[in-house]
Amino acid sequence: MQQSRDQLLKAYRVMSRIREFDERLHVEFATGEIPGFVHLYAGEEAVAAGICAHLSDRDYIASTHRGHGHCIAKDCDVTGMMAEIYGKAAGLCGGKGGSMHIADLDKGMMGANGIVGAGTALVCGAALSAKTLGTGGVAVAFTGDGGSNQGTVFEAMNLASVWSLPAIFVFENNGYGEATASEWALAGGDIVRRAQAFAMPGHQVDGNDYFAVWDAMRQATERARAGQGPSLIECKMKRYYGHFEGDTQNYRAKEEIETLRAEKDCMKRFRAQVGEAGLIDVAALDAIDAEAKAEIDAAVKAAKAAPTPPASALMTDVYASY
Repeated sequence: MQQSRDQLLKAYRVMSRIREFDERLHVEFATGEIPGFVHLYAGEEAVAAGICAHLSDRDYIASTHRGHGHCIAKDCDVTGMMAEIYGKAAGLCGGKGGSMHIADLDKGMMGANGIVGAGTALVCGAALSAKTLGTGGVAVAFTGDGGSNQGTVFEAMNLASVWSLPAIFVFENNGYGEATASEWALAGGDIVRRAQAFAMPGHQVDGNDYFAVWDAMRQATERARAGQGPSLIECKMKRYYGHFEGDTQNYRAKEEIETLRAEKDCMKRFRAQVGEAGLIDVAALDAIDAEAKAEIDAAVKAAKAAPTPPASALMTDVYASY
C-alpha cells in the first residue's frame, strides 16, 4: 500500500471528519438556522483524502460549490468552517462567504466557488507562480462532471499544457450535474478521454477507493514537481445527498442511495482494506470516528454561540488591501 500506519490513520481521520461534518450539517440545515445554500460532500471522502494526502501548505487547491471535503482535507480549521457556514464573525471568511465561499490562503485553500468550473483558471495562476518562483508547489483544481463541459475548463487545460504548468485537474464525476446524469451529458462517455486532446496523462479511478485515488495522485504530483506538466484525474463515485440541501432527488432511483451506502461506501472499503492487510485494527478506527464526532459537535456548539458580524463590517473586505 506504500503508506505507513500513521499515514493511513491520518487518511482515515480526514475521511471521518468530512463524513461527520457533512452528516451533521444535513441535520442542522433542517433546523433553519443556517443561511444560504449548502451542498454536501458525503460519499466522496476518499477523493479529497487521496488527493490532498500528497499536498502541503505550499500547494494550492481551488474547490467547487461542494467544497467542505476539500477544505477539511487541506487542513482548514473545522470550527472556523462551521462558523462560516452559520454566517458568524468567527468564520474563516468573517461569516461573509458561507458554505460556497470558504477560503484559507494560509492553508493553500484558494476557495470554494459558486461559479462552475472557475477553479481551473485560478489554479493556472497558482501553478505559474509556483513554476516561476521555483517553490516546487503544485496547484489542483477540483471540478465536477457538470463543470467538465465548461469552456473555461478547456482553456485552462490547454494553457496548463502549453506552459507545462504544475497543475492537476481533478474531476469528481459523482454521477450527476445537478439533476442531469453524467452518462447523458458527457460526449465520449468519460472525462479522462479529454486528457489526450491537451497532451497530458489521464487517470480514471474508482472514487470509492482511497488507494486508487492516492496512487493516481502520486503519479500526477511526481510528474508536476519534476517539471513535466499537468495531469488529469477522473474519479467516479456518487454523492449521498442531493445537489443541494432540499433537493427532492426525483431524478434518482429510490434504492440507489441505500445501495451506495451498503455496497460502495469508501470508508467501509478503507476499513476492510487495512483490516485485511493487518495494518490497523478496528478499535483504532472506531476511536477516530468518536474523536471526529466530538470535534464536530463542539464546532456546531461554538458556531451557534458565536456573534454575527457587526454592521460596521458590512463594507469591509470588498477590495483587497496590501
